[in-house]
Amino acid sequence: MHIMKKTADWQWKDLAENGWKTPKTDWTNAAMYTGMMAFGKLANDNTYFKKLIKIGEENKWGLGPKPFFADDYCVGQTYSQLYKIYQNPKYIAKFKDRADTIVTLPHAESLLWVNEIYTREWAWCDALYMGPPALGYLSESTANMKYLNTASKLWWKSSDWLYDKKEHLFYRDSRYFDQKEKNGTKVFWSRGKGWVVGGLVRILDLMPKNHPDRKKFEMQFKEMSKKIASLQQPDGSWHSSLLDPASFPAKETSGTGFFAYALAWGINHNLLSYEDFNGVVKKSWTALVTSVHPNGKLGFVQAQGRDPQGVTFDDTDVYGVGAFLLAGSEIYKMELNRADG
Repeated sequence: MHIMKKTADWQWKDLAENGWKTPKTDWTNAAMYTGMMAFGKLANDNTYFKKLIKIGEENKWGLGPKPFFADDYCVGQTYSQLYKIYQNPKYIAKFKDRADTIVTLPHAESLLWVNEIYTREWAWCDALYMGPPALGYLSESTANMKYLNTASKLWWKSSDWLYDKKEHLFYRDSRYFDQKEKNGTKVFWSRGKGWVVGGLVRILDLMPKNHPDRKKFEMQFKEMSKKIASLQQPDGSWHSSLLDPASFPAKETSGTGFFAYALAWGINHNLLSYEDFNGVVKKSWTALVTSVHPNGKLGFVQAQGRDPQGVTFDDTDVYGVGAFLLAGSEIYKMELNRADG
């Protein structure tokens, strides 16, 4: 708990002193907010909720500029979660208006990476963290399943296009279908897959047990979890390239954080066995904690991008901290559950 607080507080201090690199509605910050929400709930500390409400007020509870671009409504996750706690309708009014339009769209285009398709459809794997949970949390907050049902329908459209059924991993987008790493393997980017499994567990968290699509989500989660666990490096991390770790020898904490979060969540919800996965999770937490500077700054966070790149101890970004806090929150619960028997 202490290391999570230290990292969270470093992030707020850094933003206050050095400014925000991207708009407060941006996906980068929205991913950070998801971790801050999780940590605030775990620590039972509404200081973090108050900080997020202040940001919502500064945003006028608005979203990013492109109406159907998943990155631009990722922040709706946090607005919806805050609404559930505080029941203030203005928190979700603008997001609900946008979501009401999203659910009526035909979503009939090909997901081929042309003509700015990403502004209209979930044509890249990162979108599966940005879009589906935002719609899912809105369903939870409004008790209207139409948003979650649309998220499910569009998830499987993206999955049919991007999921490699042999590798049990998602391509980033159609540009990577035929690309190869230096060692001849397919290009599967760590954080990209982290976005997917992070989105998967958030949808599963929100989806009723009797939902007709739930079993499909559970099956995909188990398949991906087994594959991801098999690709963990000896130091407990995942490198930027999942299938060519030697070409990117440094650990990478944003992907590692999302993987640790998802695997710990799976154990906590009895979808993954503690015996098979707890060692993977514990090693990953060690890799994450040893990436934190003495002042609380999280290092080894790959810069914004779309494919594997190099990374150093000094590299950080807000979404990495979000992943770290999500991971820590689930791992803390996992340890608590074991202690309670």
